[in-house]
Amino acid sequence: MKKKYILLNGILCLFSLSLIAQSPKQPQLGTRSAVLIQSQGLSFKDLNKNGKLDAYEDWRLSNDKRAKNLLSLMSLEEKVGFMLISTARMKNDRGTEPGAAPAPITSDFNEEDQVQKNNMFTRKPLPVEMMMSAGSSKGVKDFHLRHFILRANAPAKTMAEWANKLQALCESEPLGIPAIIASNPRNHITRDASVGLSVGKTVFSTWPGELGLSAMNDLSMVRTFANIARQEWAAVGLRKGYMYMADLSTEPRWQRIEGTFGEDANWVAKMITEVVLGFQGNKLSNSSVALTTKHFPGGGAGVGGQDPHFDWGKYEHFPGGMFKNNLIPFHAAIKAGTSAIMPYYSLPLDTKYEKIAYAYNKAVIKDLLRDSLGFKGIINSDTGPIEMMPWGAENLTIVERYKRTLEAGVNIYSGTADPSKLMEAVKSGPQYVQMVDSSVYKLLMEKFTLGLFENPYVDETKADQFVGNKEFQAKADIAMRKSIVLLRNESEALPLKTKTKVYFETYVQKRGASPSTVYQPANADPNLDFVKTPEEADMILLWLHPGGKSLFGSDGSPIYLSLSKNAVDVEYVKGLMAKKPTILAINYTNPWVIDEIYNNATKPNVKAVLASFGTTSDALLDIVSGRFNPTGKMPFTTPVSEAVVEKQLSDVPGNLKGPGYGLFKFKEGLEYKKKK
Repeated sequence: MKKKYILLNGILCLFSLSLIAQSPKQPQLGTRSAVLIQSQGLSFKDLNKNGKLDAYEDWRLSNDKRAKNLLSLMSLEEKVGFMLISTARMKNDRGTEPGAAPAPITSDFNEEDQVQKNNMFTRKPLPVEMMMSAGSSKGVKDFHLRHFILRANAPAKTMAEWANKLQALCESEPLGIPAIIASNPRNHITRDASVGLSVGKTVFSTWPGELGLSAMNDLSMVRTFANIARQEWAAVGLRKGYMYMADLSTEPRWQRIEGTFGEDANWVAKMITEVVLGFQGNKLSNSSVALTTKHFPGGGAGVGGQDPHFDWGKYEHFPGGMFKNNLIPFHAAIKAGTSAIMPYYSLPLDTKYEKIAYAYNKAVIKDLLRDSLGFKGIINSDTGPIEMMPWGAENLTIVERYKRTLEAGVNIYSGTADPSKLMEAVKSGPQYVQMVDSSVYKLLMEKFTLGLFENPYVDETKADQFVGNKEFQAKADIAMRKSIVLLRNESEALPLKTKTKVYFETYVQKRGASPSTVYQPANADPNLDFVKTPEEADMILLWLHPGGKSLFGSDGSPIYLSLSKNAVDVEYVKGLMAKKPTILAINYTNPWVIDEIYNNATKPNVKAVLASFGTTSDALLDIVSGRFNPTGKMPFTTPVSEAVVEKQLSDVPGNLKGPGYGLFKFKEGLEYKKKK
């Protein structure tokens, strides 16, 4: 009997220890108006202000149980508003209004609605007045919006203050559902910093462009970038990224290549994997920034390189039969756990799929993305496929378009703040209410997993000190150097010998100003002597920044890659290069055709060729001087001439386009020989 008692007592002790080990850990709760409820020595937020602990407020429960409970408490109006994500504007943020007078952006709300009567891309009247953004209070209180895109370029503390004010407003509402704030990329040097593409130079740590990250040829460094950017974003309240592009740069004329990771599907898949894991972690958590991988099923093969933001660019074709090649990076993103995927506006040619934009295309969204590729996350429409870019669905009414996209599987709509037409569609049949419930459940699961119901608030002072700190920027500076590719090095002209006299000119077209800037160091360089004229130099370092029209400046005219068609005065450049031996550096946002300045007549005077993809003068000089050994590799193939561009197959990567196509090849790149 005594032995049985001892054994039973031991089992009870072990059971008690097990319970202690499994006891829930109190998370940090952030609140502005919600009262805390105490239960079993733990604290919970009374988000719906009813004085009791509801299942969705109980952080001890699974996210599944919490989401289902909250879904049961939401009205249909709240659910439908929850399915919209629109631009949120800070006070004095006029960034989406051309020609608007600049004013300091503050952390207060912009309470003005922004109604778009004409298509901002095609300049044509919209079928209905489209509310691009609602006043902040109206959006939250009347339209029940809880998903927002922040496009303003503001100081870190200002963004953090604004984000906290927005979360406090949401918390004050009946169910206290927090907001999620998304953004386009904010950490890159980019040529086309347009709304919807990239915010451009910001207070965040500054890294090479996306092509430059790829050119580093260093996947561990890509993970480092994503992890640092994640921390910076979370510090100001940004918890969702409208990024990155898994599209392939197979059509060299496409104006969005700058935002891709290059042409090779398997390499881009590896890049996307590191980016997703760096921002989200091995799984989504309260320290993650959730990503929206875009643009499914790949938008890099538009006819003539035109983009489907415009009627003249709505077709994507696959003359090389390589549609499935586009899916490889998306499969990698899904495997890595990307939270959301965004379909593009294009309608496909040369495939088995219906000729209707991907957001409407049930065979592409449900059958391919959901059933075949196994994606379980959120399908987020691109901005404006209902009112502005409804390619293939132009003859449908707005309500019919919503119904068609709901049936295809869209979970959240980007670009409008007014839920009235979506509500009209949902009320037309009980099947649409079920689709709404399924979508809202997915959206709630993301919010719960990110920990926003426990604490959506950020430390405003810390954000100001943390974002863009020296330690982060030091790592980004290394990436700047690693992203530069050495393509030619005749007679080992590089690195330059100590005390070489260098004339360093950066050439980039600027509105109303000279394109040429001559580099003059603030302090003497121990390696090189910089001179003010080519005549004084031993070597000319010429850094060209070609660039065509901004994506949103497109007019449907043919797109060319020759330098003379992309803001470069070829005769001036050839004249400068003829004066002295030249190191030619070219910043690539597309695979430029450089035969006008790099040909049999000019090659003897070109001693080296370098490629950059959004970097700094200091980084370039560190390569030229030998302070940093170049290790970069080309993320795409550059064509030898405009003629081969016209003949190439848009869906075929440059490295597979055949002999005679490429000048600089995919993965090409030299290093300096080690001294014996």
